[in-house]
Amino acid sequence: MWIRHIQDCAEITAGDDTRLREVFHPDRDPLDLRYSFAVARVAPGQTTFWHRLRHSEVYCIMEGRGEMRIEGETRPVKAGDVVYIPPGALQQIAHRGTGELVFLCIVDPAWRKEDEEVLA
Repeated sequence: MWIRHIQDCAEITAGDDTRLREVFHPDRDPLDLRYSFAVARVAPGQTTFWHRLRHSEVYCIMEGRGEMRIEGETRPVKAGDVVYIPPGALQQIAHRGTGELVFLCIVDPAWRKEDEEVLA
């Protein structure tokens, strides 16, 4: 059994400018996983940089509200919403509330730097 507390995971600033804590990654953890799992945070008023991943991604919004932008479509998101992001889709998320926008990120297969393009 593996249990890891989110606060025990180092926080980094990801290429798209989110604050990210990577919880599980098959390149680092001796687990039989195809995907990576992280917790992301976006401060009030902040919008992430446009970016795209080679593989699919899922966001599960845990706290706050914002606007999810994928390719030419913009839709509001709030706690409880789950967003599928297709492989290669240009994407960003904008925080439109107070407090933090917190969401879980699942990338399958696991996120790798060479699979991401950031358009800062």
